[in-house]
Amino acid sequence: MFRTSIYVFLCVLMLQSCATSTKSFETSEIALIPKPNSFQLHEDVFLFNAYTAISVENKVQEKAAKYLVNLFAPAANFNINSNNNRASIYFIEENSLAPEAYQLIVTPKKITIKASSYAGYFYGIQTIRQLLPVSIENNTIKTNEWLIPCVTIKDAPRFMWRAFMLDEARYFHGEKFVKQLLDEMALLKMNIFHWHLTDDSGWRIEIKKYPLLTEIGSIRANSEIETWGSGKSSGKAHGGFYTQEQIKVIVAYAAERNITIVPEFDVPGHSSAAIAAYPWLGTVGEKIEVPIIFETFDVYDVTKPEVEKFVKDVLLELFELFPSPYIHIGGDEVNYKFWNESPTVQSYMKQHNIKTPADLQISFTNNISNFIEQSGRRMMGWNEIMGVNIHKDVAAKKNDKNAETSLAKNVVVHFWYGSLDLAIRAAKEGYGIVNSLNRITYLNKDYEAITLESAYNFEPIPDGLEAKYHKNIYGSGCQLWSEWTPTYKEVEYQVFPRIAAFAEVGWTSTNNKDFKSFQKSLKKIQKRWALLGINYAQVLNN
Repeated sequence: MFRTSIYVFLCVLMLQSCATSTKSFETSEIALIPKPNSFQLHEDVFLFNAYTAISVENKVQEKAAKYLVNLFAPAANFNINSNNNRASIYFIEENSLAPEAYQLIVTPKKITIKASSYAGYFYGIQTIRQLLPVSIENNTIKTNEWLIPCVTIKDAPRFMWRAFMLDEARYFHGEKFVKQLLDEMALLKMNIFHWHLTDDSGWRIEIKKYPLLTEIGSIRANSEIETWGSGKSSGKAHGGFYTQEQIKVIVAYAAERNITIVPEFDVPGHSSAAIAAYPWLGTVGEKIEVPIIFETFDVYDVTKPEVEKFVKDVLLELFELFPSPYIHIGGDEVNYKFWNESPTVQSYMKQHNIKTPADLQISFTNNISNFIEQSGRRMMGWNEIMGVNIHKDVAAKKNDKNAETSLAKNVVVHFWYGSLDLAIRAAKEGYGIVNSLNRITYLNKDYEAITLESAYNFEPIPDGLEAKYHKNIYGSGCQLWSEWTPTYKEVEYQVFPRIAAFAEVGWTSTNNKDFKSFQKSLKKIQKRWALLGINYAQVLNN
């Protein structure tokens, strides 16, 4: 039941009451990532303690209040008090604000979070989280009260797409680790978790109609280690997958943190694990094993009606699991030699006057895009789906011809490789663009290849793109491909702290960014990570 100014009392959070404090914060003590677009620090503080209570007016605000309570409960040495009728934290609906925008006003007597949606309230809470001492992250030490500086913040993200991608097709990490990553994304106000769940080396999601995808496709007998072509192996099998029930739990966990999970189901390439489970999906028609080296051993034969049905069947189950408006179909690095060497594929292409493998891929991709659109979603894929050969420097791809067929317009092109001229062209043609240029955003690269500063200075809008097309640049994502990061600690080392730099790239306006200021703020964030046992790389000065 709700009524105007209904009071929800916290036990978790703390106070204001009659207590007073002479403490004031210095600007140097404030560490916020991403940096707010408008920030004012005032004298005095607000005190959180057992007397603090929250006022909410609707279910959306109640959801945000519940998250706030649960966030701090483990570290608070007091219980919920439902008898105090004096609220000191207010959620105020302000419909003039953009969906992810918020205003945070902290005075000695109260905290006010203004927003037009759950996302805005949530991001106001994350700012409060960063303004509080790092001890709130440590549930082994109970605290009676916390101080927060008095501030006025008006803030909103620069881009709608602020993503982190985890590749679990190569190495499966599991629900607990993914939830920890989601928590840190939330702290940094990132809103898209791009989940790479299928590839040559493993199939990581239960599909009930095709059980062999996980019974066979999720397990490989061995793993190449160190680097491509090393000749060395782990000497042990690797496997694992998410049940549909686990997926539902993780999707709900992400949604509570204003994070949309965008699944990636790779077609028509990077499909050897699926073909190992169901050989009829491929061009060779013979049994293959899930590869133990990170290479493609076959691709889907997209000329077969049964393959098209398989892809659509899988998508139907993904639609049920992921409410995301976007479904990522990969589409990168398709090795056309399998189609060129297949008599049935070649016969199909001649019969349908399809001149090149690139045209065949676009024809299939457009078909899938239409199916996804009919289901109320939008297809997304890596920029090879445009039919342009971006791999002329790769021996196996250098002779591939560009397609004459046009990619369907209701598609988001995920730019990762090649000249930015292609991204500019796509934006001018009206495609939505997510700019994840590999030489800057691929976190599997070492810290010499992508320094913290170069990550921070990444600009998603390509230089030379006219301002009227900037709306077609949705944002950017940073990606962790996991071929050579089999353990949690190795993943963490590659991701942290560069993920914080990319968070500020996606959120903060360019005229408000400053790398030195970011470095100072990062020191406090790193103390939080240390309390949580996150194995971040100590690279503040690069």
